[in-house]
Amino acid sequence: MSKDKGEQDQLKKHALSVGTLVEFAEKSRVHVGRVAVSESKSNGNARYDVVDLEGKHYSIADKAVTYSVHAPTNDSAANKLLVGLAHAQLASEHELRNELDLSADLLEMAWEETIEGDDTALTPTSLVQLVHSHTADALESYMAWRLLRLDVGHVFFRELKENGRVVAFKAKARKGVDAAKRAFCDNHEDEDEICFAI
Repeated sequence: MSKDKGEQDQLKKHALSVGTLVEFAEKSRVHVGRVAVSESKSNGNARYDVVDLEGKHYSIADKAVTYSVHAPTNDSAANKLLVGLAHAQLASEHELRNELDLSADLLEMAWEETIEGDDTALTPTSLVQLVHSHTADALESYMAWRLLRLDVGHVFFRELKENGRVVAFKAKARKGVDAAKRAFCDNHEDEDEICFAI
């Protein structure tokens, strides 16, 4: 088998299956929806027909997908999760922190635990596990992923990508966090909870 053929096979393995719930970018807007059609092209790339909550169809390339989660097999549970993802996608940083019961102090504690551990990478699921001592469900994982991608998350972590998608977050060095806190607090004066002693 040629190297090109092997690379194409590898790309095809990454195509999302029908029913997968996704967050995707389309014309500089972000949406959530369900993959209705998954198509692998001869060049190894994938394209999807995605349907949002309102029934609107989007034809997108695989690279437009920013987050994906396997849907429950039960249609009712899958629809409930899709509604939850849509609400979480629109939620503010404050709403996400409230839903996750994740204060600035807990986020900093998670960073400290991560930086001191053997692996300095943190996944959204491991954040919930670390802070609340339970396994995150799909909605909690998505909310944690969204929170870590916002400015407050970037104070402590930087994004790690796999196949173009953010899948984990690497803990920043202490010096970098101190500088990021100062910059964050200069730009977010109303965030007194986060702008703790610097």
